Amino acid sequence: MNLIEKFYAAKRSARLGGIAAAVVLLAALPAMAQQPKPWQMNLQEPHSSLMEQMVEFHDFLLYMIFAVSLFVLGLMLYTILRFNEKRNPNPSKTTHNTLLEVMWSVLPIFLLVVIGLFSLPLLYRADDTVNADLTIKVIGRQWYWSYEYPDHGDFTFDAFMIPDDEIKEGQLRLLSTDENLVLPVGKKIRVLVTSSDVLHAFAMPALGSKIDAVPGRTNEIWFDIDEPGMYYGQCSELCGSGHAFMPIAIQAVTQTEFDAWVVDARKRYAGADQELTPRLVRVARNDAPVGAGVR
Repeated sequence: MNLIEKFYAAKRSARLGGIAAAVVLLAALPAMAQQPKPWQMNLQEPHSSLMEQMVEFHDFLLYMIFAVSLFVLGLMLYTILRFNEKRNPNPSKTTHNTLLEVMWSVLPIFLLVVIGLFSLPLLYRADDTVNADLTIKVIGRQWYWSYEYPDHGDFTFDAFMIPDDEIKEGQLRLLSTDENLVLPVGKKIRVLVTSSDVLHAFAMPALGSKIDAVPGRTNEIWFDIDEPGMYYGQCSELCGSGHAFMPIAIQAVTQTEFDAWVVDARKRYAGADQELTPRLVRVARNDAPVGAGVR
């Protein structure tokens, strides 16, 4: 663990220590569904160690940007008030100032170095998919997702968005799917992402995960999940008329529950890869003739 990671770990420990009593009282309760909220102004609550570090870095940059903006605003106000025509009728003829030129070159370089000290370890860690506890494969399709579990019998299944007229209590419009991607908590999960048709993007905001699904190419990303619950994401690449209707629903469970689910899933999805006829996806379409309006 490098110095930057120790810094984030220390901050996380301090924050957790401050709410230890609440954690004890709520330990038996699953995490609430992580999803976009109406009028949300900030990032979703982080539920992976990687996303926690991303949020810390985001907040750090926000403070830095705010400080730089105030500094520049102060310089502008000082210049306007000190060197206006009324107070300074005879303008200076100075064309060079060595100290100022050195300062306005050195200060931005210093800020970039500071940003690099925090961003480069984060970038490296986000790309470090080795030593994963399990691997899953995600395939983007028009317009749904297919999931494969190569480490657990290589079974596969499809996940379709639940239509509005079939939503049940507790399910979320445009986010709930008929099958969930079930994953264990506290494990490093490597996700292999590809596409069978056009560009898609696998994005889970609460887990700090977003990567393109490219036909003919396999990209990879990783995340861990800190507590059981439902986590929602969506395709984040404009992929056609059904783009808004291919959500991602992850059900995080304990390792014991995951092992039991795998046993059942092997039976349920046995031979699913032999089903070559996809289900119909109900989406809004433009019925105008091909080429209409094109000159």
